Amino acid sequence: MQNITLSVPEISCGHCTSSIENGLSKLAGVDSVSADVATKTAHISFDEATLSIDAILAALDDLGFEAKVI
Repeated sequence: MQNITLSVPEISCGHCTSSIENGLSKLAGVDSVSADVATKTAHISFDEATLSIDAILAALDDLGFEAKVI
């Protein structure tokens, strides 16, 4: 498992965190997702053999959120 923290500046409310958590949890290879409105970050644990960071960033973009690894 690999753990990453992403900066997601557009997180502004609980609905945003739910959208990110629910959307990314559906990806094959994702173990856990936790988004935080206060810090505007998302913490993701995933299987790097199944899923790439680029695929996670693309999925976030599809959900309407720009993100970068911090």
